[in-house]
Amino acid sequence: MSTDQDIEPRVDCAVDADGRTVFGVHPAPAAPRARLLLGLRPAKDEPERTTRLLDLGPADGTHRRTAVLPVEHRLPEGRWDLYLLPEPDGERQRLRAGPRDLRALVDGAARDRSAPVAARVPYVTKGGFLALRTWLRDAHAEAGRITLADGTLTARLRLHGAELGPRAGVRLRLRGRTGTELAAEVRVAADRRDLSFTARLADLAAPAATARSGRCIWDVFVRPGGTVPPVRVSRFLDDLADRKDIQVYPEVPVGEALVRPYYTVDNDLSVVVTRAG
Repeated sequence: MSTDQDIEPRVDCAVDADGRTVFGVHPAPAAPRARLLLGLRPAKDEPERTTRLLDLGPADGTHRRTAVLPVEHRLPEGRWDLYLLPEPDGERQRLRAGPRDLRALVDGAARDRSAPVAARVPYVTKGGFLALRTWLRDAHAEAGRITLADGTLTARLRLHGAELGPRAGVRLRLRGRTGTELAAEVRVAADRRDLSFTARLADLAAPAATARSGRCIWDVFVRPGGTVPPVRVSRFLDDLADRKDIQVYPEVPVGEALVRPYYTVDNDLSVVVTRAG
């Protein structure tokens, strides 16, 4: 007969209406000083340098011990792995993912955020473990609906953590070619937060004709104006930790090229152009 000590511990999580992330480790660790450890995943071949510890409360009626990550506790941007730390000097144990309740995140883009703009989304890794994807930016331009029609690309945006000045604009910056930018047509709403931009597909496609690789990528930035530096356009104020392979747009033929907007591994908005043939 198996006991709780024989069962591999798991962690479930829920994000509540106040933005707190509540973790439940089950079965409840017996060690009274057990804690939840969050480790910022380092770059390849680099050591781990950043961790956070959360206290686990006493066991409850569901045989769990819970830890709370408050909304005001802003984590540096990246991916955080979760571990059970039974004792202060004990060996950490990676935690497999249990159920996740992320309903409070679904309409996150509808709520205005102040600077710095922080977001975190619990997700399940390919190995089945629980992790957090976090963003932390001085200002943020959240991408909304994107339309490809009549030879143009149009996108709606919402600026958080800053306001749009009278000389606000949107620039598409050609990756790898310093100083090459394309100014888009911009419409700014009366609240100085909502805006949309339109770029001609033919203008986006043109550099691919002379690119040695037959391919070029445009990165999208909002320039709020004044002293605020350019803000990268992204989409992460909802319940999707990785949208690159989930929210996929079609390729549109433009002359001898194919144009497609896409989200990068960091959920930033870019446009890829590929020369046909």
